[in-house]
Amino acid sequence: MSMNSLYLTVPLAPLAGALLAGLFGRAIGRTGSHVVTILGVAIALVASFFIAQDVFAGHEFNGDVYTWIATEGVAMHVGFLIDPLTVTMMLVVTFVSLMVHIYTIGYMHEDPGYQRFFSYISLFTFSMLMLVMSNNFLQLFFGWEAVGLVSYLLIGFWYTRPTAIYANLKAFLVNRVGDFGFLLGIGLVLAYFGTLDYATVFSQAPAMAGRSIELVSGSPVSLMTAICLLLFVGAMGKSAQMPLHVWLPDSMEGPTPISALIHAATMVTAGIFMVSRMSPLFELSETARSVILVIGGSTAFFMALLGLVQNDIKRVVAYSTLSQLGYMTVALGASAYPVAIFHLGTHAFFKALLFLAAGSVIHAMHHEQDMRHMGGLRKYMPITYWTSLMGSLALAGIPPFAGFFSKDAIIEAVGASDIAGSGYAYAAVLAGVFVTAFYSFRMLFMTFHGKPRMDDHTREHLHESPWVITVPLVLLAIPSVVAGMVFVEPMLVGQYFGHSIVILPQDDALHELKEEWHGVAGFVLHGLQSLPFWLAIAGIAMAAAFYLKWTRLPGLVQDMMGSIPTLLRNNYYFDRFNEVFFAAGARCLGQGLWKVGDVFLIDGALVNGSARLVGKLSERIRRFQTGYIYHYAFVMIFGVFVLMSLWFVRV
Repeated sequence: MSMNSLYLTVPLAPLAGALLAGLFGRAIGRTGSHVVTILGVAIALVASFFIAQDVFAGHEFNGDVYTWIATEGVAMHVGFLIDPLTVTMMLVVTFVSLMVHIYTIGYMHEDPGYQRFFSYISLFTFSMLMLVMSNNFLQLFFGWEAVGLVSYLLIGFWYTRPTAIYANLKAFLVNRVGDFGFLLGIGLVLAYFGTLDYATVFSQAPAMAGRSIELVSGSPVSLMTAICLLLFVGAMGKSAQMPLHVWLPDSMEGPTPISALIHAATMVTAGIFMVSRMSPLFELSETARSVILVIGGSTAFFMALLGLVQNDIKRVVAYSTLSQLGYMTVALGASAYPVAIFHLGTHAFFKALLFLAAGSVIHAMHHEQDMRHMGGLRKYMPITYWTSLMGSLALAGIPPFAGFFSKDAIIEAVGASDIAGSGYAYAAVLAGVFVTAFYSFRMLFMTFHGKPRMDDHTREHLHESPWVITVPLVLLAIPSVVAGMVFVEPMLVGQYFGHSIVILPQDDALHELKEEWHGVAGFVLHGLQSLPFWLAIAGIAMAAAFYLKWTRLPGLVQDMMGSIPTLLRNNYYFDRFNEVFFAAGARCLGQGLWKVGDVFLIDGALVNGSARLVGKLSERIRRFQTGYIYHYAFVMIFGVFVLMSLWFVRV
């Protein structure tokens, strides 16, 4: 098989599985549905592995496979850009997707929508692969919208639940806000570059760096800043950055497997990937990168605080995802794109692990998600416990687990950056380390340690989850431990990404790290002596004190903090503001347009008004239709008189 055929196989194999399960699910049955979709994703993973070997042997590819439309001077293609950045994303997406597919067999085995669910997650995998493999903005936008659509279908999978329908509509609408900015950014690229092809745009970008445009008359702004900020608005929606983060916690209404696939490992990282892919553009706008730093730092810290007050096990992991996406965004703002992708990869493994472990607990607890009704599960679910512990240690950034390497590298990069906003972002990510360690071990201790707090019936039936659930946990735990050690050197100080990521020499925040690199052991030793490690240890120790030793302390501290816990439980009132200002405002605007525009102007003035006008005119004219000859004669004589008068006036 040629490499070009192999490139096509990667996205088309999951698509074939999705179509077979979706269109012929009843005919092939439940077993047939999961076999074809798992086979499709497995083929994509194996093909991605061979493509990665080929790429790292020095054979990259950038070409079109299909011309969709050609207009005057602009051709729109479906094409692939296969380079180190692409194959990294392909391997992460296909591996995590395969684990989720296998896990779903056990988690959804009683669900009546079994075949439909497999079709959706396989279709999502196809959409995400088309996004990361694209070589032009058109295909990028196709994949961008396709993952949003499938996310909408999956969040509202249990469509009989009003909360699920509310959540998927909320996700859809918030992402439309981000996608509107994203589309405007692509429109600016097409308008000023005359093409949607990455390679052409990137090659022309330095020449356009000094160009200004007037979005508002008399106020010129940098073209590159406008493009980058608009593209980043799209990333804010997809990667859930403040204030467009509000959809992600509610999306936990969907089944747990999609929380792991979409909201931990793949879809929410699309924005991080997109900004990294667009590094030749973002490097030309320091203003845009400063905005990215501030938004990322705010998301990293303030979303971590929200994880402290959540009692729903999936929502804790959801707010953790928001915070970690903030860390990745901070790395992008500091021009440390390799570190952002490094953290994207390590986070995909340990966060998918934590979501699937939470699903294993929920499955064993008969769909109970409140951690206050758990406790003591360690002896009933040992595999789930030990894999959760590994995921929590990776999330907290304890060496040698994967999260330690990527998170420390982000903090080092932000500390080395000197652009506006870097000081604020550095303080935010440092403080976030302590909070992250605290809430991650709060979740672990409340769930697996202490006295059992569930009812007797649930406790009597507690047991470890079946192998189709525990095997993916173990397989995800392995990279959660070793991925950091394996990839830290090639990604951060080596030439892993080659030319797929562009960093200007004056913006290279990893310069100091590269100069002081003394191997993995040296990095770990340095980390053990640094502030982030001790902040993480302090967070774990405080969680142990609060939830294992002095269990009354959390209540006392909460009483002492006054209204702050209420503020946190209400998500800083972002949702309330959106409901009152945007939702209620839209309803008021709609009601006004209906009453004034539709009822008064269109129906009242135009439709009914014209009818009334005709009626009144007819009523007046009818008075001349009397039936008397002398009336008609008088009108005729009067008409002749008027015509003769007009004729004499003209003469």
